[in-house]
Amino acid sequence: MRILICDDEHNIIDQIRRYLQEYFSFSGYEMPELVTFSDGNSLLADTGQKDIVFLDIEMPESNGILVGNELKKRNPHIIIFITTSYMQYLDDAMRFQVFRYLSKPLEKARFFQNMNDAIQLYSRLTSTVVIENGKDSLKMSESDIIYIEAQARTTLVHTVSGIFPAQKPLHSWVDTLHAGSFFQTHKSYIVNMKYVLKFDHEMIIFESDLGKAYLSRRKYNQFKKAYFMYLETSR
Repeated sequence: MRILICDDEHNIIDQIRRYLQEYFSFSGYEMPELVTFSDGNSLLADTGQKDIVFLDIEMPESNGILVGNELKKRNPHIIIFITTSYMQYLDDAMRFQVFRYLSKPLEKARFFQNMNDAIQLYSRLTSTVVIENGKDSLKMSESDIIYIEAQARTTLVHTVSGIFPAQKPLHSWVDTLHAGSFFQTHKSYIVNMKYVLKFDHEMIIFESDLGKAYLSRRKYNQFKKAYFMYLETSR
């Protein structure tokens, strides 16, 4: 993991760096690479991996909103924290799906709480699974799975790039996939909440005509609660 901090105030950079060091020390996660910048142009010129970014709005010679938009164009999965004292930029920041908006001065407890959500999202976005069908094995990003459908003792894995048969039964997928993103909605279906467009007491419809899956009536309330919790930690 690589975390970037971009702010023209050196005391804010030092504070974020210190909070991150404390967070990773207390949480037990491996300490990531931390890289700092004092302006947005230098950040955009960086050619390294960008997983999480703390981005100021008003900086000399660069606008954080424009920088954030460009970062999202290059990598839609990048996790961006906006750090600023200017609340009037909130609407503009939300338009490019900023992950969180942190107001200065930064509060440590809120910072740690939001980092927990960011790490969970990062884990979901970077996890991979292996689909085996007896002859071939295909490694795929977990986030590319739309839903999994039971077929007798095997399964069909519906993904953004196609449908793949798998020897693994449905109950084994429940143990493999991230519980925060996936939910078994029916005895024959596991769905990725990332792609849910709408649902009722019987059916789940996925966005962009990617298909649909059954939702058991007895699981409706549980799924609804899990789905809104997913939205809260992913926004």
